[in-house]
Amino acid sequence: MSSESASFPTSVVWDESMLAYNFGPTHPMNPQRLALTARLASDLGLFDRQEITIAEPFVATDGELGTVHSSHYINAVRTAGTSPDLADQAVGLGTSDNPAFPGMHDASARLVGGSLAAADAVLSGRTVHAVNFGGGMHHASRSMASGFCIYNDAAAAIQRLLDAGTQRVLYIDVDAHHGDGTQSIFYDDARVMTISLHETGMSLFPGTGFANETGGIGAEGYAVNVALPTLAGDGGLLRAFHSVVPPLAEAFQPEVILSQHGCDSHVDDPLTNLRISIDAQREMAVSIRDLASRICEGRWIATGGGGYNLTSVVPRAWSTLIAVAAGAPIGSQTVVPESWRSYVLEHYGAEAPLLMGDGADTWWRSWEVGYDPNDDLDRTVMATRKAVFPLHGLDPWFD
Repeated sequence: MSSESASFPTSVVWDESMLAYNFGPTHPMNPQRLALTARLASDLGLFDRQEITIAEPFVATDGELGTVHSSHYINAVRTAGTSPDLADQAVGLGTSDNPAFPGMHDASARLVGGSLAAADAVLSGRTVHAVNFGGGMHHASRSMASGFCIYNDAAAAIQRLLDAGTQRVLYIDVDAHHGDGTQSIFYDDARVMTISLHETGMSLFPGTGFANETGGIGAEGYAVNVALPTLAGDGGLLRAFHSVVPPLAEAFQPEVILSQHGCDSHVDDPLTNLRISIDAQREMAVSIRDLASRICEGRWIATGGGGYNLTSVVPRAWSTLIAVAAGAPIGSQTVVPESWRSYVLEHYGAEAPLLMGDGADTWWRSWEVGYDPNDDLDRTVMATRKAVFPLHGLDPWFD
């Protein structure tokens, strides 16, 4: 049976309590993006499928948060949530990106609990795939909030896997922004390979994630960065993805894959420039799922991340992610349910798309076709391959 026609036991983390992660009405990260995703997934019938189980997130304890965050920082977040006027800007709290709000600690820790619940479900064997579309807060580092991210749920889930005896975890980040926080937390740990494909830091926050960031002492080659040209488009991103991710995944042989699917790379996202379609985002999710099936007995945890087009992009992208994880027959030509489109029009005054995909041409040029030194995308990919491939016994030119 092909992976496109198979179904997979999938745990999806969702509860309305996750909407408490709310920086205010003018902030780009509107929590209603999660509610609209859940509503669309439900209207598509995904939550009624036998292979999908809904898991409720919990508020991670200080001990669980402390596996990837400092106690000083956790206390600072708690203080900011009880007394927003006392938010410590030295650790990134109370800024325009990360304004303090009442209950900030519990709301942020609940997103972590969602990804820990996803990790626990996969570790226990209760499920093969798990999706926490409310997670993916990849900019938070050990002692600093950054880029709308307070606690790093993906990092906490990875540490949960390691503490349970997992020897190798592959983290793949396809958000438009560099997954800098997750990379920094595991920069010196060769048990974790972090691969981030993102818009170059020359044109986009956080200004990091270049090919020469390859890992700390003893973990050289385990941080992998593809700094994509600003206007890469579908063909460029998919060429880069397939030129870097599968060869390194095969060489690393992870026991679990955890991926971050920020959909802010979309052409209609207001904060980024990569010009990617939902069709290309779907293809990457399918490729990651298939890598997990081939390499690590299917064990795959997927999170959300960035994404700021509230009604047109985010719900379609993450409902598609859930469908890919479960193996549900929802593709680019699937009609968006009229019930959902009517809801969006009534409550948001927006005309939602008619189809789940964008009708984009996602053809991409295989690396085996050849390398063009005059092409910005190819130079980016080659810089990454030259920096890390030899460290894993791979040839940057031919593998």
